[in-house]
Amino acid sequence: MEFINTYFKNVPPLKEEFIESTIQTLYMVGVTALIAGVLGIVLGVILVATDRGGILEHRTLYNILDKVINLFRSIPFIIMLAVIVPFTRLIVGTSIGTTAAIVPLSIGTIPFFARQIQNALVEVDPGVIEAAQSMGSSPLEIIFRVYLKEGLNGIIRASSLTIINLIGLTAMAGAIGAGGLGNLAISRGYNRFQDDVTLVATIIILILVFISQAIGNYLIRKTSH
Repeated sequence: MEFINTYFKNVPPLKEEFIESTIQTLYMVGVTALIAGVLGIVLGVILVATDRGGILEHRTLYNILDKVINLFRSIPFIIMLAVIVPFTRLIVGTSIGTTAAIVPLSIGTIPFFARQIQNALVEVDPGVIEAAQSMGSSPLEIIFRVYLKEGLNGIIRASSLTIINLIGLTAMAGAIGAGGLGNLAISRGYNRFQDDVTLVATIIILILVFISQAIGNYLIRKTSH
């Protein structure tokens, strides 16, 4: 207790704020992961299916989608936060707060996750796909029974990586009033020269990252058998 009072004297009075900020971070990560998870998988599957030699080859659609994803992946997230403020306000009615932050977080995460899914699915053995086609499977059946099933390990690995990246983005979103641990670290820790607050907020963020990685590794081991 003496150690905490000596080196982390600003932390105990902020106990409630730390709890609230952690919940806000989990809220932003959870909702964004759900949105980006669904849309990212859909876009990743479309990229693989419409690519050259894909089961639904369509070069025009692939090229458009490929360039759009590259475009959004190229925009630094801190700039995107500011650029899409009017769009965020249109969607949720405000540009400040945890719910508002979900809009730029989703837009920043979906292209990243879609590309990760594409990379995971191209690793599926082409022989398995050809076998499914020779048995008369429809493109939809191949997507669900071959791509998503055979590429499950890669999808889990991509999901784990994306969530870890997303936790980092929520901390960045905190810089412009999104709430969460990033906001606490900057508004109370950095701006008020309370380094102990910044350190504890960072440690909690790292713990969330380690837990996400551990869950991902566990799921990969379970699905590998």
